[in-house]
Amino acid sequence: MRSRLKIAACVIAFMAGAPAVAQQAGGGVTTETQDRESSGGDKNIVWNIVGLIGLLGLRGFWRDSDNDGYTDDPV
Repeated sequence: MRSRLKIAACVIAFMAGAPAVAQQAGGGVTTETQDRESSGGDKNIVWNIVGLIGLLGLRGFWRDSDNDGYTDDPV
């Protein structure tokens, strides 16, 4: 049973490493980061601002602690 788990783990590790071959130079397909860097500028500033406002909105979920230091903080 233990050897089957080891073999399965090796097969999964081998399959996870296979996509890295597609990122080698000379493959003809550029990555998303390479496309973004070659564009020469940030044309999506509006979406960046919308995302920033969304992240700032998550601040409303922060709850101040009622812990006085002597008792456990309720979860």
